[in-house]
Amino acid sequence: MRTAFVALTLLLLAILSPAPARAADNGEWSVRPADSAITPRAAFDLPARPGTTLTDRAVVTNTTGSELTFRLYVADAHNTERDGGLAVRGIEEPQRDVGAWGKPERDSVTVPARSAVTVGLSLDVPHDASPGDHVGALVAVDTRVRPADGSHVGIQRGVGARIYLRVEGPAQPGLAVEDVRFTARSPQIPWTGSSGSTLSYTLHNTGNVKLAPRVSFRTGGMVLGGPGERQLANVPGELLPGQKVRLTETWPGAPFAGWGEITVTASANDVRGSGSDGFLKVPWLVAGPLVLLSAAWLLLRRRRRASRATRPALTADHG
Repeated sequence: MRTAFVALTLLLLAILSPAPARAADNGEWSVRPADSAITPRAAFDLPARPGTTLTDRAVVTNTTGSELTFRLYVADAHNTERDGGLAVRGIEEPQRDVGAWGKPERDSVTVPARSAVTVGLSLDVPHDASPGDHVGALVAVDTRVRPADGSHVGIQRGVGARIYLRVEGPAQPGLAVEDVRFTARSPQIPWTGSSGSTLSYTLHNTGNVKLAPRVSFRTGGMVLGGPGERQLANVPGELLPGQKVRLTETWPGAPFAGWGEITVTASANDVRGSGSDGFLKVPWLVAGPLVLLSAAWLLLRRRRRASRATRPALTADHG
């Protein structure tokens, strides 16, 4: 009996290369802008004026030994919730920005084995387009439905070349750090085990241009253990206008005792944003003796009161 696979979603989360300087390529096919008269290009990087139409060309390359057919479409880009990497809207999803403005010359293209096909691309920038950066991609989706590992659900794979439009008008960068949360899970006895403490925060691009944020944190107050300041590594290379990304980072050397504040600061394009969370932790190695001393003091005080209450009263003899 043959098993039917259902295509529920396009596997598009990794279709955009991690670095803008690289063309999108998954090892079987690639999509890139046609080379300009001067230099090769890895992305469509175009200035735009509201109310104008832009035209360009793209090259779809098939590096396999078989003929492949692709559906072509233009999509809006966004930062993923998982790690802040760039992804695009699926072919069946509503497109509201670059994805709604752009259209390939052909909706589908068949590329022979080990060959390339050039297709045209047009972008109609609306009259009311907002100033600043608008990011999307020209996507080539393999029409084949492949089985997902260990599942009866099928997937389709897509690869896209980034489209960067900078619409004329004032550039207004803005960056905020929101909802900082420090969760201390250090060992109760200091230096006896690894720390599972985490630092979570939300990066929010509040401006109209894409940013490459740098993020660090510092501790303030009375703390034992942990560095006073550190750069955070798991930060998205590009944070698009209006996007929010929730990030969590494990902190192996977090403070194991003390009180104060953990402050996260992000900076990019001469703008900064910061947010803080309070910190209070007393390990049982310290808290235990304090609790015992308090309990002993209360017990001693109670016994003294009881002793005074049972002591016989003295009377004066006037005989």
